[in-house]
Amino acid sequence: MKTVLISGGGIAGPALAFWLRRFGFAPTVVEIAPAPRPGGQTVDLRGVSRVVADRMGLLPAVMERRLHERGLEYVRADGRRSAAMPAELLDGAGPVAEIEILRGDLAAILAGATTEVEYLYGDSVTALDQDAAGVDVTFASGTRRRFDLVIGADGVHSRIRRLAFGPEEEFVRHLGGYTSYFTIEAPEDLNHWMKLYTAPGGRWVGLRPDRDPRYVKALLSFRSPLLSYDRRDVAAQKRLVRSRFEGLGWHTAHVLRGLDTADDFYFDTTSQVVVPRWARGRVALVGDAGYCGSPMAGHGTALSLVGAYVLAGELAAADGDHERAFAAYQARMQPYVEQRMELPPGGIKLAMPMSAFGIAYRDLMLRVMTSRLLSGVLAKTAAAKPDAIELPEYSVQRGDPFRVAAEEAE
Repeated sequence: MKTVLISGGGIAGPALAFWLRRFGFAPTVVEIAPAPRPGGQTVDLRGVSRVVADRMGLLPAVMERRLHERGLEYVRADGRRSAAMPAELLDGAGPVAEIEILRGDLAAILAGATTEVEYLYGDSVTALDQDAAGVDVTFASGTRRRFDLVIGADGVHSRIRRLAFGPEEEFVRHLGGYTSYFTIEAPEDLNHWMKLYTAPGGRWVGLRPDRDPRYVKALLSFRSPLLSYDRRDVAAQKRLVRSRFEGLGWHTAHVLRGLDTADDFYFDTTSQVVVPRWARGRVALVGDAGYCGSPMAGHGTALSLVGAYVLAGELAAADGDHERAFAAYQARMQPYVEQRMELPPGGIKLAMPMSAFGIAYRDLMLRVMTSRLLSGVLAKTAAAKPDAIELPEYSVQRGDPFRVAAEEAE
């Protein structure tokens, strides 16, 4: 039985562990956090990622915890609507999908489906030494272990990618902005809408519904060239965010008060991750570590779930021959990855205008595009772009001890 170390316990890592376990491998997941991370922003399941969740048997649990969002509403400083994109406008292909779920809820579902997998919390990989037969791994805890394969599922700032592929600067492309997420008390009833206030200077203040109506998920984003800051210093990051938003309208003051006490604060650059080849020897990448379109493009959760399924499936189909499996994984996923990493027209400049005129122009264009005259054209355009991938029905070898469990789960 081949052993596989997966670095990253978010979405891609546990999803990959689920499939590897089913296909007869022995996965181990190492996660730097001391426990599964709760909270987080809203993520979505679209297109073929729903098929993957269904094949995992997890779609009922996802549907039970899904959020019912009506769409995206742009508001002015006084709270009045300036434009809106209802979820049904593009049949779920717009900013708000049919299946929206909190990231922490999806992670909890995946963790519950992988209880037989070995998890190493509060640890991380510090060194890799691979040879023709395996990979020697050194952990921050001082432990050393040997695995047949190592997979990086550890996000935009992947340690595995840095150790096996090269420095982050070679693969991470800054798109000109920063984003923070955190949970606060609800300042108003959102009525199941995601609301977004755009202020001059390329700034967004957003609120999204939480499963608990007493709270909302806050979003603060701003345009900026690369900044120098300590990714471990949360207090300094909060001060940086506060300095960009003080004095703005709508619910900004309320959001900033919640910022001070938020215990699930997240802050990072708005970036793409582009890695030409996702494997180096016995080390490979999946999800944001290898391909990330940024929050501007979306589809990050879908790419993680589909990538995990295809990577595990190709390893099973190749009977553990990693060279053949990694090549097949890249060939099958590449068109889908390229499709889902495309940025919306105008990119960050159109989405987050610097001037009041630019904001008014963007909102006017949105009102025109979502009018009765053009909304049908938009829906047809979205429907004409199916996912650029066909999912195989992977199966385990006959006689494999995991075959019965796999068939029963299906």
